[in-house]
Amino acid sequence: MANWFSMAGRRALVTGASLSIGRSLALGFADHGADIAIHYSAAADAAFGQPDAARETHAAVTARGVRACLVESDLARQGAGRETVAAATAGLGGIDILVVCASVQSRTPFLAITSEEMQRQFDINFRATVELLQAALPPMQQQGWGRVVTIGSINQLRPEPELAVYAALKSAQFNLCVNLARQYAPFNVMINNLSPGLVATERNRRRREDADAWREIEARVGAPVGHAAKPDEMVGAAVLLCSDAASYIAGTDLMVTGGGHLPIVT
Repeated sequence: MANWFSMAGRRALVTGASLSIGRSLALGFADHGADIAIHYSAAADAAFGQPDAARETHAAVTARGVRACLVESDLARQGAGRETVAAATAGLGGIDILVVCASVQSRTPFLAITSEEMQRQFDINFRATVELLQAALPPMQQQGWGRVVTIGSINQLRPEPELAVYAALKSAQFNLCVNLARQYAPFNVMINNLSPGLVATERNRRRREDADAWREIEARVGAPVGHAAKPDEMVGAAVLLCSDAASYIAGTDLMVTGGGHLPIVT
């Protein structure tokens, strides 16, 4: 049964793979034998103070004895999703696995959300997903094997007030996943969603600078486990959904939340 989780010979494109959850998935897939196309945004990495993150991830992937290529693009730009798949295909010779991980969020009270910020979130969190899927799915269907995982969020079920647009778009992405899963499952192209709970990522690093405030967030949002996950804790679920082990899994939403999505008992 161990072979069911092998990714040897598979070629995976992971968007947002230079940092946090995307990086952990890229390294975890490489550990299971997959070649990796590491998508990243140079501007985003620089904004996080990690301008060399993509190069470092590339080195860590190739150190595992698999092939890797770097694909830089700003998914806010129209057409960037299709171009990203084309570049990854050129770099690896094809794409068997697609993980849609790159996203942006803005913690803003609902009445203060601007049209510009809403448009940016839409472009990166949803339009780019459509473009990536439109480019990646036809070759997977033709070859009779493919795996797609969209990275959702606990906000699909428990939306935070200051993440209204982000939460709504994650719900829309899962709806798209379900729609396409029914269409492509007959071709052994399995499309699923993985929804993390609270994870200690670069995006919330500033929130962790105040240790007491972060512990309060962990206790409130990370319940019932009571703490945030590490990015590496998303790998097991993703390997399941992106390997032969997912041969009968289609259109599911796998909650990796430490139980944070469960009903609150009072």
